[in-house]
Amino acid sequence: MSAESSNDPVLDGLDIYQVGGSVRDRLLGLEPGDRDWVVVGSSPEEMIARGFRPVGRDFPVFLHPRSGEEYALARTERKQGRGYHGFVFHTGPEVTLEADLARRDLTINAMALTGDDRLIDPYNGRIDLELGVLRHVSDAFREDPVRILRLARFAACFEDFSVADPTVAVCREMVADGEVAHLVPERVWQEMSRALMCARPSRFITVLREVGALKVVLPEVDALFGVPQAPEHHPEIDSGRHTLMVLEKAAELGGALPARFAALVHDLGKAATPREQWPAHHGHEHRGVGLIRSLCERLRVPNDCRELALLVGEFHLLVHRAAELKPATLVRLLERLDLFRRPERLEPFLLACQADYRGRLGLEDRAYPQAERIRHAFAAARQVEARALVEQGLEGAAIGEGLRRERIDRVRRALAD
Repeated sequence: MSAESSNDPVLDGLDIYQVGGSVRDRLLGLEPGDRDWVVVGSSPEEMIARGFRPVGRDFPVFLHPRSGEEYALARTERKQGRGYHGFVFHTGPEVTLEADLARRDLTINAMALTGDDRLIDPYNGRIDLELGVLRHVSDAFREDPVRILRLARFAACFEDFSVADPTVAVCREMVADGEVAHLVPERVWQEMSRALMCARPSRFITVLREVGALKVVLPEVDALFGVPQAPEHHPEIDSGRHTLMVLEKAAELGGALPARFAALVHDLGKAATPREQWPAHHGHEHRGVGLIRSLCERLRVPNDCRELALLVGEFHLLVHRAAELKPATLVRLLERLDLFRRPERLEPFLLACQADYRGRLGLEDRAYPQAERIRHAFAAARQVEARALVEQGLEGAAIGEGLRRERIDRVRRALAD
């Protein structure tokens, strides 16, 4: 019974356990997120009679009538088809807590707490927490391809945890069996976006690559590994390794999700460079635009992430050359970034460019004055207002031409000062 059931008539008499990530985080000394509860020995009819609101039609999860917290009936599940939706759930008074925990993904997520804070840990999750190991609970892991994504996400969030060898082997078998090909785009993006915001987002990519899933889930990123770059510009040489370094630098700089996603996909065009041109990649930024757009469409990436990724992919090399750009080129860049209407784009765009510049072996702490030059140019150019030109009698296209001329002049004077 949960700790709160004694003074909550809705819960009184139910056999309730706190489960999942909140238990794990509590044992790790972290601030727990949302709490999840499992109810043993009840039925949908009883839950509804107590005032709980059912979630979905076939999934035995209910919302508390006042707190809104989720209470799931203890259940087992049976695989009946491909992918994430191919399951049949079974609930009933005979389903035990241990049986419910057995269907969970990792041992560190398969623990429960009683109302008096007694830990129930049938699969040794606490030991794996202490050892820093991500290990699957049972062979049921292989039935749900989303669990590979979750494993990679947990590796990104718990950067000091290793993945158990048997779990790696199971994931590889799942990839070989074709399960990963049935992942739905929404779930891929959901897990990836959460992983990108973890402490070590690059581990999401490295774990997926280790088990063979990256070439299925993100083939455009997987193709970067093994593609060489000119060592005088990229001492790390490998394009895939550079991408991981850029992603880590974007996280270190505190980038929000759009900037981190842009860091991940900014160099996709290097995988499309003809081999005879290696290790040079002239024009890779333009070749990459189509690849970025295709990836975003496939995974249904939100507009803010897609738009920033496309801009960073196309213009990051131009920003690196900011010191040599003429005022007219700078103004065209500001216009292409749509900064005069969307000024909030500037900082995440510059952060992703800075991450690219510093995401190179031995150059991780190199100064990036290019960002300040772009900021300075934008601050000067945005002072020009169309209203003043209208008051001068300009109309139609002449207003746009006048704006550009005045902005270029302002930028020229600002940079000269």
